[in-house]
Amino acid sequence: MPHYLKLLRFLPLIGLIAHTPPVWAAQPFHVYAPASISGKLLVVQATPGKDGLALKLTEEIKLGFSVSTITRHPTRPLLYVAPPSGEEGKAKGAVIFLKEDGSYLRHVAVTLNHPSAYLSLDRSSRFLLSADYGKGFVDVYALDGDGIPGKRVAALNEGRPTAHCILTSPDNNFAYVSYVKENNALYQYRFAATSGQLSALDPKNANPPAGTGPRHMTYHPSKPILYFSNEQHLGVSAYDQQPSGQLKLRQICDAVDKNQPKDGVSSSDIVITPDGRFLFAGIRGHTRPFDWISRYRVKESGDLELLGLTPADKIPWGLALSPDGHYLLATAFDGGTLTAFQVTAAGELLKAGSLGLEKNIFAIVTR
Repeated sequence: MPHYLKLLRFLPLIGLIAHTPPVWAAQPFHVYAPASISGKLLVVQATPGKDGLALKLTEEIKLGFSVSTITRHPTRPLLYVAPPSGEEGKAKGAVIFLKEDGSYLRHVAVTLNHPSAYLSLDRSSRFLLSADYGKGFVDVYALDGDGIPGKRVAALNEGRPTAHCILTSPDNNFAYVSYVKENNALYQYRFAATSGQLSALDPKNANPPAGTGPRHMTYHPSKPILYFSNEQHLGVSAYDQQPSGQLKLRQICDAVDKNQPKDGVSSSDIVITPDGRFLFAGIRGHTRPFDWISRYRVKESGDLELLGLTPADKIPWGLALSPDGHYLLATAFDGGTLTAFQVTAAGELLKAGSLGLEKNIFAIVTR
């Protein structure tokens, strides 16, 4: 083949590379971390650069009570935080109002019926949903025109504790609640998007395999597949959501060898990149040094392939991706750090920055 024809074959690729902005040209963003010890909301400015991701603590908002879980409104500059414990009917939470640039504006204190291990909004952003780890309560609150939760409109308790996550399906017709440890369960409900009511499907429990402990969950961005970090199993489970709302086990992808001792070790948070190509989950070494971020490739079919483990600071607990998916942020519960990793085109994690924060940070969000 003549030399000029060979060159023509590569010109489209050369043009693509030339017009693909480098990662460090990405836009700055914020990381928001509720601090359970000090009762503050910590605001971190994240700025991409040629040398990585610069992390700077810019604001510490005193809320006056312990907060551990957080979620954000998908379209409005609002955050919701809730406490890890509290008396029934007296759990203190807050709605954080942000400026358009992501900095703090003001906050409004709210009273919740129960503490929360996990907060989420339904897909219409009309309701705030909460799962209580200690006693297993699930609460649904209607949001007013300002986005503030008011009266609880729905509640349930299945008689078991360790409820760890609640999410509605992308079509907003169903909701799922996961339970860890010996309460190993995955409860399925129809969600009434107009009233916030929850009604059990039949069967109610998707019956996850014994010893998995589905903890946190995330949806594939374009397929009816739900992924769970397995707290006890140290891997990720994939479930197909059927048209009826029932979940059917699709795959369990191990993060470590099946013969690897699991005493004193558990999985934590889980995230999937916006393009649906990669998935990450934390592994925590509570009583021994075994702290990692597990990395998975999401195949075209939706099945997972383990890519490997990336070392993390002591007890990686809360995970969040940057808005563009170029960076993964991880908190170290015992290490007291926030670490940023660049997500490569191959699904590797390259350390891009680190910042010392308080210990005991359970969850983070980005905006």
